[in-house]
Amino acid sequence: MTTSSGLTAPFALARFASDTGPVPGLVVGDRIRPLSSSELGAPSLNDFLAQGDAAWDRLAVLATTADGSTDASWVPLGSVTLLAPVEPRQVLQTGANYRTHVIDLVVAGRAKQDPRPIEELREWAADLMDRRAREGIPYFFIGLPACVVGADEILELPAYSDQHDWELELAVVIGAPAFRVAREDALEHVAGYTIVNDVTTRDLVFRQDMKDIGTDWYRAKNAPGFLPTGPFLVPARHVADPGTLHLTLTVNGETMQDAETSDLLFGIPALIAAASETMPLLPGDLLLTGSPAGNGVVHGRMLRDGDVMVGTIEGLGSQVVRTAAARVPA
Repeated sequence: MTTSSGLTAPFALARFASDTGPVPGLVVGDRIRPLSSSELGAPSLNDFLAQGDAAWDRLAVLATTADGSTDASWVPLGSVTLLAPVEPRQVLQTGANYRTHVIDLVVAGRAKQDPRPIEELREWAADLMDRRAREGIPYFFIGLPACVVGADEILELPAYSDQHDWELELAVVIGAPAFRVAREDALEHVAGYTIVNDVTTRDLVFRQDMKDIGTDWYRAKNAPGFLPTGPFLVPARHVADPGTLHLTLTVNGETMQDAETSDLLFGIPALIAAASETMPLLPGDLLLTGSPAGNGVVHGRMLRDGDVMVGTIEGLGSQVVRTAAARVPA
């Protein structure tokens, strides 16, 4: 259960559990208050996100009562169970989008018969990534919204593999619908940002029965709970430059990922423009921007029963995810 927000923004959105179901909440520091549909000014969270700046202006006014002096509905953040702060209808994931990450994967996957020294292989991969950034296009695949859960939910590691890996990612939350938008207009369609751990089963990424088929993202990334999200949705207006954010992920206190979004091959405007070229992006949809270097496949260490992952993104707070081995049916 979250006890400290770690937020630097004046306020953020969250969702938490109640006896009547999920409730949207306004977070300021280490306090939260429920939001009614009349306070949201919309019948749903996604409808709220579609309204743009006017909607955030209303919440900014409510946030000024967080000290509790005039509004008794504020409660300690640690007294509630946080859920995912979004309800996406679509989840788009971006592959191979951090320069250093891809270079590390190329080296880690080096064929035994490859005669090149490691440094030569790294230089070759770096040149390839630089050319891709100049001339290529982003690589997208889709995830299941059903996998989006709150960080307070235990991540159960499926027993069919022991190769479950972490992938800390900055996620874009869509506000105004985006369809075939230009890069220069793309950020106008961003409602805010959140944290996602895009958990991946490494030995299922590539098909073994027919290698020419290629990747199998459905089996590798869509087990229950494989998209811990949140705990907060921070308004875009309070993230000065999403292209220079610092990200870290620790496992049991050991730093595994430590990077900045400046290492992205394709920045957020390029991702939104490219993704919206094919299909409209809807209010509340998640667009994951990719994972930086430092995944378990590079460290030679995958997730195990009882691990505690802490993913932190500058300005967005921290996400704590606890793992457990799969339960054996009675």
